Amino acid sequence: MSSRRGFTYRGFSLEELRQKSMDEFISLLPSRQRRSLTRGMSTQHIKLMERIMASKDSNRPVRTHCRDFIVLPELIGATVQVYNGREFLRVNLIPEMLGHYLGEYAPTCKQVKHSAPGIGATRGSQFVPLK
Repeated sequence: MSSRRGFTYRGFSLEELRQKSMDEFISLLPSRQRRSLTRGMSTQHIKLMERIMASKDSNRPVRTHCRDFIVLPELIGATVQVYNGREFLRVNLIPEMLGHYLGEYAPTCKQVKHSAPGIGATRGSQFVPLK
């Protein structure tokens, strides 16, 4: 997947993947995504896909709460705003995201960064060891 050779997914270029039928593309996916798509897309997923395809030309992002939507070859190049429980995070769909869930790119938790004890801390918790 180096930039010199161009993008490939399981040996196929992005254009070849776009020309494949949905069943042929599904057979290339990992087992969890393959199982999810062979069971069929929900009406929520179908509507989201139609909205993304329509907004691809206008470059306007589509807002969604649907974090379990799998990135398909037809959607590459679109912009989606995925809800993480607090806000909508902007996600540009690039070829490396093929086969991944939208929720993977909108983390729901912030990383905890501890600092000095705050106001009202007990005497024992005020001790901060020096390095």
